[in-house]
Amino acid sequence: MIDRIEHLGIAVNDLSSSEILFEKLLNRKAYKAEDVESEAVRTLFFQVGDTKVELLEGRSEKSAITKYLSKRREGIHHIALGVRDIHSEILRLKKLGFEFINDQPKAGADGKKIVFIHPRSANGILVELCEDRDEESVEEEE
Repeated sequence: MIDRIEHLGIAVNDLSSSEILFEKLLNRKAYKAEDVESEAVRTLFFQVGDTKVELLEGRSEKSAITKYLSKRREGIHHIALGVRDIHSEILRLKKLGFEFINDQPKAGADGKKIVFIHPRSANGILVELCEDRDEESVEEEE
């Protein structure tokens, strides 16, 4: 079951200057910076109420964020929805005709298991499903 908007992912060209901008805009400091090697991105998180804002900077030409920014301007890249059981949500959504970019969840930033729904089956929006991961599942999926 989808139970919340977990975060909004925003693609940026320069994480350092964007951090300053968002600190001013949101009137708070980021609580976490993290490299996600599997996605070739550096992330920065801000907590805003029950939701987060994630800034994403590509770290190589292979990064989906780098490719995204080569075709588009900086801005919202994806919406992430929090779930309690990512595997059952994948099955439920597949039965309803949603297409996934990857069929199995993988380790993502901020202690989450993640999987992406392809934009072509979600009105052009990249949707990420996120589940809090425990340490045992991290080892299994990395």
